[in-house]
Amino acid sequence: MSYYVQGFVLAVPTANKDAFIKHAREGAKVFKEHGVTKYVECWGDDVPDGEVTSFPMAVKAKPDETVVFSWMIWPSKAVMEAVMPKIMEDPRLEPANNPMPFDGKRLIYAGFVPVVDE
Repeated sequence: MSYYVQGFVLAVPTANKDAFIKHAREGAKVFKEHGVTKYVECWGDDVPDGEVTSFPMAVKAKPDETVVFSWMIWPSKAVMEAVMPKIMEDPRLEPANNPMPFDGKRLIYAGFVPVVDE
């Protein structure tokens, strides 16, 4: 398969849902300008607590927070690595211009190579 996936899980204060959507829409513009082919942010709807592990536990979600699951599809890992420095320097993503309405220290992310796509 000729694409690369970045996945994210984070906890957003439920009261900040509208601010998060605004933040994500601005981020989507920047990432898509730099090659992302699909940008998806999903607001938690059925995210159970676990006994051993779970999405809420992974991001230390508080009772007044909602877990968000997100992913981006890149043409390749090489494209992602090449443009990421430019994205991080984009003024539209600077906290003064587009503040994160969540605790970025509890955001988890990783890159994935697809092995099944049916």
